[in-house]
Amino acid sequence: MTTTIEDIRELLRTYDPAPVTTLEKIPQSGSNRMYFRIHTAERSYIATYNENVRENRTFVHFSRHFRARGCPVPEIYTVNETYTIYLQEDFGDTSLLNELEMHGHGDHVYELFRRSLQALAKLQIKGNEDLDYSWSITSREFGKQAILSDLLYFKYYFLDTLEIPYDKEKLIDDFEALSTYLTHVDHKYFMFRDFQSRNILIRDEQPHFIDFQGGMKGALQYDVASMLWQAKAELSDDWKTSLLEHYMDFVETLLEKKIDRLRFVSQYNGYVLIRLLQVLGAYGFRGLFERKAHFLTSIPLALRNFKWFLTNKQVGIVLPEFERLLGLMVEENVIHRFEPLRATEQTPLVVHVNSFSYKKTGIPGDDSGNGGGFVFDCRGILNPGRITEFKVLTGRDKAVKDFLEQQTRMPEFLNSIYNIVDIAVEDYIKRDFESLSVNFGCTGGQHRSVYAADALARHLRNKFHVKVDLHHIEQEGKNWVNTP
Repeated sequence: MTTTIEDIRELLRTYDPAPVTTLEKIPQSGSNRMYFRIHTAERSYIATYNENVRENRTFVHFSRHFRARGCPVPEIYTVNETYTIYLQEDFGDTSLLNELEMHGHGDHVYELFRRSLQALAKLQIKGNEDLDYSWSITSREFGKQAILSDLLYFKYYFLDTLEIPYDKEKLIDDFEALSTYLTHVDHKYFMFRDFQSRNILIRDEQPHFIDFQGGMKGALQYDVASMLWQAKAELSDDWKTSLLEHYMDFVETLLEKKIDRLRFVSQYNGYVLIRLLQVLGAYGFRGLFERKAHFLTSIPLALRNFKWFLTNKQVGIVLPEFERLLGLMVEENVIHRFEPLRATEQTPLVVHVNSFSYKKTGIPGDDSGNGGGFVFDCRGILNPGRITEFKVLTGRDKAVKDFLEQQTRMPEFLNSIYNIVDIAVEDYIKRDFESLSVNFGCTGGQHRSVYAADALARHLRNKFHVKVDLHHIEQEGKNWVNTP
């Protein structure tokens, strides 16, 4: 990490010799790319470090191409010789999803969605002009094989886990028919591939796009489906319908001709289906196979989103076996499999979560009289307390949290703990038990154990709505004002 930061500083010096005032790592999402925000006295930059040189070259090429056509993508300022680090324009850290979460489904956010779709249409159609698709990372076009791949991804990582009997040959026939139907669309231009509200940054009330390096040639409808049917956004049917109409207006303006709207919407619904299935496949892989708690909790919302689609929309092609399976997949008993048990006001269970110091206080006792509970040793995680700048901080300070999340195996450690503790919490809620203790220890009870205890408390409250009694034993009496 130290070498990477020095390399970033050196690259910045070749472009802007102004002294760096701050350089901080931005939390990673699902990729292996590392992002850093750099401030000088007058400017800010985003530095990206990524060992996948081909992906970097594609992003830089696409960015410069779209930028030249007036699309709202970041300017690439400079790239190092090995193409592992590049500096780009900083659009800030407020996404369209952030705006939605802060302001709700009102006129302000609706207008941001409308502007985003207008900018998308321009990126797709104007950005397609003279674009060299040989730069695409996976395939040059989202055609029949790519559609089949998404369908099979869904089948293997989600549908098959439900253990619903089906006729394999008939299902594959339906996959073939659907992929053929969707391949023959009227309008193929640049396809963003992951166009959703997290990848749209809002600056000065205008949308700006990031993370389009996975793009290829494809149907216009795919990106619109990705945005409007993102489960997390929970857009109403009225919003989806009117925003789609606005989008088609933008497309007709750019193409300078009318489109067959009935056919466009029918194929759009087909791409909504593909996108929803691809998302369920991803949730299945990350949640059911990799056991990542965040993805498991997203499955019920995605299924209910999908159930509404099946009830209210028509794809335009008959798929007997596939439709039968999809209907069974969204039955309430299936959705309930993925919904966590929730505590109520009458639930007696209290989960006592503590952080402590092995060196000073030792493992806390259990005052409930039950004994037992969990004790997790955090000393296997790299210790922030050994770093001078963190010695006076705690596991509730941002710098320490960033360090634990981004430079240690704490996320992996906690994910395993969630899986273990969740089993006990579910069982204790069902059996009306009153107490469960979970203790996190580290050397000083200041950094790792504090962070872990806060994280588990949030997880249990969010997932089970259970009462949590949280204590940081080493820190009590030291006038803490932070809250988890």
